[in-house]
Amino acid sequence: MTISSSLNAGVSGLAANANRLATIADNIANSSTYGYKRAQTDFHSMVLDGNRGTYTAGGVRITSSRMIDQSGALEATNNPTDLAVRGRGFLPVTQETSLISNTDDYPMFLSTTGSFRTDANGILRTSTGLVLLGWPANPDGTIPPYPRDTSDGLRPVQIQTNQFAAEPTTEITLGVNLPATETEPGASGTPLNLSVEYFDNLGTSQSIAVTYTPDVPGAAPASNRWTMELRDSAQGGALIGEYELVFDATQANGGTLQSVTLTAAGTAAGAGAWNPVTGVLNVDVGPLGDTMSINIGAQNAGGIMSQLSDSFAPTSIIKNGFPVGNLTSVEVDGNGFVKAVFDTGITRTLYQVPIVDLPNPNGLITLDNQIYTLSSTSGSFFLWDAGDGPTGDVIGYALEGSTTDIAGELTDLIQTQRAYSSNAKVIQTVDEMLQETTNIKR
Repeated sequence: MTISSSLNAGVSGLAANANRLATIADNIANSSTYGYKRAQTDFHSMVLDGNRGTYTAGGVRITSSRMIDQSGALEATNNPTDLAVRGRGFLPVTQETSLISNTDDYPMFLSTTGSFRTDANGILRTSTGLVLLGWPANPDGTIPPYPRDTSDGLRPVQIQTNQFAAEPTTEITLGVNLPATETEPGASGTPLNLSVEYFDNLGTSQSIAVTYTPDVPGAAPASNRWTMELRDSAQGGALIGEYELVFDATQANGGTLQSVTLTAAGTAAGAGAWNPVTGVLNVDVGPLGDTMSINIGAQNAGGIMSQLSDSFAPTSIIKNGFPVGNLTSVEVDGNGFVKAVFDTGITRTLYQVPIVDLPNPNGLITLDNQIYTLSSTSGSFFLWDAGDGPTGDVIGYALEGSTTDIAGELTDLIQTQRAYSSNAKVIQTVDEMLQETTNIKR
């Protein structure tokens, strides 16, 4: 009966608008919730076949979904481990309850933002118990290859706040000007000494004692020749290299290195030959005899080693390596690398946080605290390097705001209220008509 179908249509309209009101209320309530994705209710008509030319009202159906693929505005913070994804990807997280089991099986959930801070165990987690996952780095800061289609390699990001670190010296640029007057006839021939500090594998300060001995000729012209000795304090002052330096005296290349020859004593000490193209020679330093590269300048190239005028002075002593330092802060860069910063200037990579991508983000299952889990409709995931591929990059000192538009939700609220009242009016009208039908028999 068409009048009954009208009643059913009115009831379905009330239920549909009540459901829409629930999504609007949820959106407005979470308008200040970081990472919240607005919910949306869509209406779909139901059509029933008429009988003998009469029309039967089918009513309305609804589908509610969460618009996970929409991104909120990024809001700046003062915490370096407040993270947000600028793009369509997700951060991999797990729940703190997974850490209690003491297994390596950490179920992966997805989130677009989170305010992570270290807990008592140094694990980066949010106040709601979400733990950041990442790939652990090797001791040298490199990231080993991990599978990209599974979360098996991901581990909770753990920062030891009382961590120490040192970085050994492996390269030294030894820029010195030697006095040209010391290789002329009648010069004193006094050796010139220089000490260069370096740091061994344990962060201990060591030094290389460099001695430049001029070759004084008996008669003109000047020899422009020096003997350079290198001795290592970590080996009790033992000789680790000896070279004969000859400087060019021509008008075109005056004062630059012409040749560097490894002496027999240097060869016996295990030193390497000078490369005239790069200007680098290798010696063995430290208690374990590790190789160190020393750059004294290329052939006929100025800027590092020179023999000019009558002054002896270091011009450019540059080295890498640092002594033992204390951890001062942790930062996450745009490529997802979690880096520890030490007070000596060392920056060491500890983890890499990948970005999770999947074909249908709106097919994810929504859970508490703005996290999501995979479903049959979301598709399989892939772990990308942040800043590479279609997923976007990681932004530190930022959180993603809610995608709720208050003005739009209030407008929808007015429309829903009117639609609900109209459907209630339909039910009231049907009730009155049924009452009139009942009165006919009286």
